[in-house]
Amino acid sequence: MSKTTVSAFAKRREAGEKIVMITVGSAAESAAAAAAGIDILLVGDSLGNTMLGFDNTIPVTMEMMLHHTAAVRRGAPEAFVIFDMPFMSYQTGVADAVRNAGRALQESGADAVKLEGGADPELIRKLVDSGIPVLGHLGLLPQRIQTIGGYRIVGRDEEAAEALIAEARGIEAAGAFAVVLECVPGELGRRVTEVLHIPTIGIGSGADCSGQVQVLYDTLGISARTPKHAKRFAELGEAMRGALAAYAAEVRSGTFPAPENTFK
Repeated sequence: MSKTTVSAFAKRREAGEKIVMITVGSAAESAAAAAAGIDILLVGDSLGNTMLGFDNTIPVTMEMMLHHTAAVRRGAPEAFVIFDMPFMSYQTGVADAVRNAGRALQESGADAVKLEGGADPELIRKLVDSGIPVLGHLGLLPQRIQTIGGYRIVGRDEEAAEALIAEARGIEAAGAFAVVLECVPGELGRRVTEVLHIPTIGIGSGADCSGQVQVLYDTLGISARTPKHAKRFAELGEAMRGALAAYAAEVRSGTFPAPENTFK
């Protein structure tokens, strides 16, 4: 398999072919996603909620993200992997952002980084000029829930919609290869997709985006709560609980381990 580069996603958009992205956080997850033909593996800071037990993404650190992204890379050596820059890893200045993004590529093996918000176009341009591909992220910004007052739809009125479109144009002009649109109205997702030349990756932003991203634990039915934008394609949480209950019952009854599970 040849290594995928950012140019492939621009070609997919031009050809009208949808791009598929999923969040992963371990070698086993990335291996399964790559085998299933997923185009992009995003090591999202949402692993703070899904894997690490935090209430939000704020406590996630660079070291945590490096650890998980390296595992994802080992599980899928040829996949296109994106490192989600965690809270305060790029907000403190261009020098810090370039240093941390460089670590993301050097130490974890990621192919690109993702930044929440319009960010400073000069920051995105500096990263790209340094050889670091950037995925933008607009709409609902989980790293800013402390200031916006929780999770909410973004861009429902025309003023907010125009502001988001302007931010998207700025991200494109700065050199980002694509942009995530999270929880914006479907009509706004369509408008942004039409005005940009780079791909848009939607999550809760309608079917007109160039592609879609979802959280793995939502799609597999492991999350306790399913967001409106998600669909449970399996019920692995229920299956895991049933399997573990069966294991515990057999240990307690003495039926496991059986002779075939015992070394002679």
